Amino acid sequence: MMQTSLDQLTATEALRGFASGKITSVQLVSACLERIRARDDAVRAWVNIDEESAIRKAKAVDSAREQGAALGPLAGIPVGIKDIIDTVDFPTEYGSQIFAGRRPSADAFVVSQLRARGAIILGKTVTTELAFFGPGKTRNPHNENHTPGGSSSGSAAAVADDQVPLALGTQTAGSIIRPASYCGVIGFKPTFGRASRIGALPQSAPLDTIGGYARSVEDIALLMDAISAFDPGDRDMSSGDRSSLSAVVSEPLARPLRIAFVKSPSWPTADAAARTQYELFAASLSPRAEVVETPLPADFEGSLRLQQIIQFSDIARNYGPIADENPGRVSAKLFEIIAEGRTFSSADYVAARAEREPLYDLLRPILVNYDAILTPAAPGAALKGLTATGSPAFNALWTYLGMPCISLPLLEADGLPLGVQLTGARGNDAGLLQAALWLMTLKFKA
Repeated sequence: MMQTSLDQLTATEALRGFASGKITSVQLVSACLERIRARDDAVRAWVNIDEESAIRKAKAVDSAREQGAALGPLAGIPVGIKDIIDTVDFPTEYGSQIFAGRRPSADAFVVSQLRARGAIILGKTVTTELAFFGPGKTRNPHNENHTPGGSSSGSAAAVADDQVPLALGTQTAGSIIRPASYCGVIGFKPTFGRASRIGALPQSAPLDTIGGYARSVEDIALLMDAISAFDPGDRDMSSGDRSSLSAVVSEPLARPLRIAFVKSPSWPTADAAARTQYELFAASLSPRAEVVETPLPADFEGSLRLQQIIQFSDIARNYGPIADENPGRVSAKLFEIIAEGRTFSSADYVAARAEREPLYDLLRPILVNYDAILTPAAPGAALKGLTATGSPAFNALWTYLGMPCISLPLLEADGLPLGVQLTGARGNDAGLLQAALWLMTLKFKA
């Protein structure tokens, strides 16, 4: 582990380095800060960083480790926090000039969990305007002329560019998975209700989910284990099994995977190059895994609109008053969506929510007979230009259904990363990560 490559370490590798005495937290944090300084003009992933505080906290961890003190499982690991998640020591500004300088009085629940486990909050990462479509300043680390996606743009770009090993993001439609695909990094959206949203900007309570980014599946398990403690303050949290994902992920598969290749109703909207890549990838898994192309029932044809009715109605309810009071400081796109959201009646909203369980029930034969669903993470590679963040068409259905999803950086299209998305049954986050870890060991060439 040379000083010049410390920024490329995964959190798991860094923790092993700490334990062996080969590296210190100060060295790791310093390497990340050096990388940020070298790349910030190009990538622009951060809103706020406190270098002095980060080094001071790293020194404290190193000192405690030298003295043999009991330390948390993420002690000394730097983490980035999406700027819609409250932090008491940094502003949380929601990617909006309306909230410039906003100072929370307390940490979000997930941030408090990270601190309790020894993580060092390096700073706040860029989000799009109110975690919706209005782009922030972040650029794609693979090509500055292309979007990083949104809304968790800064978190995805920072991890992909080796500026920090772990970062939190959120998803209401496709805001974790799509930036992961565009930036060429692992992004994970857990089962709805696995992580508390208390202290995060509410956009749509039936959909909002906190997850994150890493450069290894093992790191995703570490991150989710750290933030998934039960919080009775979030009424949508599941009180079910919260056993360690890390413990399960490390177990070998008992048999070859059974994977359903699902193109979903949005398949025709994908680029031709992306469709070819996904089809070739699915075919390449045989005979190491059983892969069967599996169509969804016809009932799923209008499912994307159901997600939009819920999300846009809640945006109108939660953001409408903000926009009305600040007409000159809200993007035209957000005004447009607020206006659309206000066209839906309470009956439309209730009906859209009521369709969720029947649709999930229609998926049960697939979820019972297969270990995971393989499906596109995005319609193609990152769009050229910085005025749009791309379409969540391949993500919104799974978010609507509350299912865990992960994007893996396994493909390319047009010389840019293209993620492979796996999704699975609610509550089977561990099994999904096991399948993802196996896929990440493969070498695929189109």
